[in-house]
Amino acid sequence: MVDQGKAKRGIPPKSDFNSWYPAIVEIADLVDKRYPIKGMDVWKPYGWKAMTLIDGITRSEMDRTDHYEYSFPLLVPEDLLEKENRLVARLKAARDVGVDPSELRIDEDDPGFKKEVYWVKHGGDNELEVPMFLRPTSETPMYTMFSLWIRSHADLPLKTFQIVNTFRYETKQTRSFIRVREIHFFEAHTVHKNEDDATKQIEEDAKMVQHILHELCLPNIISKRPIWDTFPGAWYTTAADVIMPNGRTLQVGTYHHYRDQWAKSFDLKYEDENGDSQFCHQTTFGMSERLLGAIVGLHGDDQGLIFPPSVSPIQVIIMPIASHISEDVMVYAKKIESDLRKVGIRTKIDDRNIRPGTKHYDWEIKGVPIRLEIGPRDISDNKCVISLRTGGKESISLDNLGNTVLNYLDLISNTLRENAKVISDGMIRNLPDSSIVNGELIFSSKIQDDLIYELPFDGNDSDAELLEKSTGLTLLGECENTYQEQLHCVITGKLTNKKQHLAKMY
Repeated sequence: MVDQGKAKRGIPPKSDFNSWYPAIVEIADLVDKRYPIKGMDVWKPYGWKAMTLIDGITRSEMDRTDHYEYSFPLLVPEDLLEKENRLVARLKAARDVGVDPSELRIDEDDPGFKKEVYWVKHGGDNELEVPMFLRPTSETPMYTMFSLWIRSHADLPLKTFQIVNTFRYETKQTRSFIRVREIHFFEAHTVHKNEDDATKQIEEDAKMVQHILHELCLPNIISKRPIWDTFPGAWYTTAADVIMPNGRTLQVGTYHHYRDQWAKSFDLKYEDENGDSQFCHQTTFGMSERLLGAIVGLHGDDQGLIFPPSVSPIQVIIMPIASHISEDVMVYAKKIESDLRKVGIRTKIDDRNIRPGTKHYDWEIKGVPIRLEIGPRDISDNKCVISLRTGGKESISLDNLGNTVLNYLDLISNTLRENAKVISDGMIRNLPDSSIVNGELIFSSKIQDDLIYELPFDGNDSDAELLEKSTGLTLLGECENTYQEQLHCVITGKLTNKKQHLAKMY
């Protein structure tokens, strides 16, 4: 039975996650979904501020690792898409027959992104000679320019990134931040002399992903995607998945090693130290607004959002109490605001003439990490009352308040990390025992689609297909963390350290 007190808030219980999530993103004023194109929400100031703070963390990682920010055009001519499709088709066909792509010639192009992009075919009343499309991602426009910029080994490495909107004609059910048609997207693209240098870049990407997700308090599973789920054109793809409260995994970051496959398609070469021409090796690294979706879904509760302090648009809300009784209340509130801002804390005074309970309710929904209350009695005691969004309330001294609040913000971040890990770990189960009967896997207990299953697996594609068909779940790929002791593969029976996960994916 739904708690009527909570129902009055307009927020469904989080136990009904599929209703709670779309409701809370609007009730908390992150977006407005009423724009008349499905999957294209209007960002509200509160949601956009949170997203720009996430972008800020990403930019800091880019600066730290000597990436430079670019901004490439939104429109891409159709003939460049054809070049990409030919590459993707050749790689897919090579995988299917198990040969090196350079050994394969094909006459038929894979449609690639053709069915997923938005097309521009007219300029005014004039039909364009070469149709254009809105970028679904930026390999094609960026690599076209890279081939003009790179001439010598002295031009390498080239480490670029951009934060832009990309567009996909998404036909599945849309969900704010998680599955949309206009995507707020971060992408880093790098160019290197050889495979080893590109591999070192992938290692750097892996560390950056973990730095970013740590700041957002998001535990995650790192997996090398299976070959059939590797990004088209990549040698291999590694992904970070967050486990959402409904038992589905949400891919929040990927990094791809391309070897020289794209370089050969785009004639991206350099002259080495000996004067010989060599094809470049490349990598990409991407994240999106799904990071905000993961924050909303994993950290929120029945009362609303809970923002990690690192990306909370407001970190501290100051609530003057009984300011009509004493003018000193607002004087002290403004001094507290000034002192907190001096140490870099995002702070706001809520001086609205409404009941304190309503203010509490508003900021609880918006997930502000800390509320500070200051009234006449607090002033006389040189104290204020601090309430944490993760729970806990006490009276603290106004002396050295900035450092005190910074310590509490760190405490909240650690609490969110611990709580999120408990939620995520609690959804992972060992795959039940099984046997193969008439070509079908029979399990000792029912497979649930709201759980993540861990298993030792070292089989081939057909073994993986049997697993996915029998469970109705998807293999995430070979997990970065392996088993310490060898276990028997659930299909082949071979001993292996390889750990994999089965899950429903967004």
